[in-house]
Amino acid sequence: MTIFVNRTLNLKSIKAIGFDMDYTLVRYQHKAFEQLTYDEMIIKLLSRGYPDKIRNLKFDINQTIRGLTVDREEGNLIKLDSHGRIKATYHGTKPLEFQKQQELYRGHYVDLSEDRYSSIDTTFSIAYGSMFCQLVDLKDQFPDEFPTYPQIEEDTLWALDISHRDDSLKSAVRNDLKKYIIQDENTPKMLERFKKYNKKLWLITNSDFEYTKLLLEFTIDPFLKEHKNWEDLFDLVITSSSKPSFFTNHNRFLKIDTATGSMTNTDGPFTKGVFQGGNAQALQKEMGCSGDQILYLGDHIYGDILSLKKTCNWRTALVIEELVQEVSSIQKGRKINDEIETLMQEKINLEKILEEFYVAKFELNQDIPEKEKENHVQNIKKLDEKLSELIVQYHKLFNPYWGEVMRSGQTPSRFASQVEKYACVYMSKVSDLLDHSPRTYFRPFRRDLPHEL
Repeated sequence: MTIFVNRTLNLKSIKAIGFDMDYTLVRYQHKAFEQLTYDEMIIKLLSRGYPDKIRNLKFDINQTIRGLTVDREEGNLIKLDSHGRIKATYHGTKPLEFQKQQELYRGHYVDLSEDRYSSIDTTFSIAYGSMFCQLVDLKDQFPDEFPTYPQIEEDTLWALDISHRDDSLKSAVRNDLKKYIIQDENTPKMLERFKKYNKKLWLITNSDFEYTKLLLEFTIDPFLKEHKNWEDLFDLVITSSSKPSFFTNHNRFLKIDTATGSMTNTDGPFTKGVFQGGNAQALQKEMGCSGDQILYLGDHIYGDILSLKKTCNWRTALVIEELVQEVSSIQKGRKINDEIETLMQEKINLEKILEEFYVAKFELNQDIPEKEKENHVQNIKKLDEKLSELIVQYHKLFNPYWGEVMRSGQTPSRFASQVEKYACVYMSKVSDLLDHSPRTYFRPFRRDLPHEL
């Protein structure tokens, strides 16, 4: 798949390329890992006193997509467009009626600065979104057995976080790497190609050293042709980086002895070796280059991209694995979409004729040809029926609950607008870079503004 460009990016001027690890440089078997996460969350919630009936819940990976907003007070999931306008709402696992949505949100917009809202902005949060929806349903069925919606959301998020921190997920991955981790030989091939062009290669991850070492040995080492191992390939590896604070704070670096795993305080240099902690400012200063000479690739719009863009001005690339399915579905739906556009143009033409009738009546004092007008009205209704059927067909090509990840109806989704605002380029996986020279000058297509059309 290609690289999608929001802003010009000249790889020739890039001196260092940094990568996040989880879901960026290292790809996960998404369904298997999120099922594992969901199962662990059930165990954690049972330990917190939740009723035994939650053991009967079944994970639905389609229940949640990246970019949704959680309303913890009402027990709702919301999809917003680029203007913050509500396009779809589910209460638990059930779609919310339009009238109820208007009553709750005083129209069509929500203020995301309110504490009641949080975002599902990473692939690691899919199980959390599904669990929250299902627990809201149980709360509605058994109100005395479950806590409030806000408490359910807090407990669900706690179960997700603790599952990542207490080694329950990582230990399962360690015990069955092939089940949970994808080996993509094109990724090491791409890294070695960039290395030939004298690019510094960095890895900056929140994962700890032992887990990082394990995953790199599994995904990188077996496919290297020109380097001994991942240590030889990467100029710099930073583990337990605590992003996004890595980009905003001034945490100290700890030097890691890769043979023993022991750590010592260090004042540098920071351009070669394996470290824990640290901060982007010291790294950039040590590198002796400006922010626009560093490219960083990650999968988390907030933890990897937004904070970095605002504080360090590094160039940014976002990995969106959903694009594989998204683009495939768009291609499958080309014929349907073309038919929708054709019918829409017919509808617009009929609406123009109707407007001319009313101009004649109110401005020229002429009688409206009622029979002809009624025919046009009926034809518009027929077109609306056909359009509705086609839109439903097109929608079914995507997520059955939410449709497209990157679009909300005719407008970009809120997630897509964040991608456009903060990511210079985006792609489905980092190995997509293999199809492009390390000296490529990426340029965006010219986008027509409404008045230019």
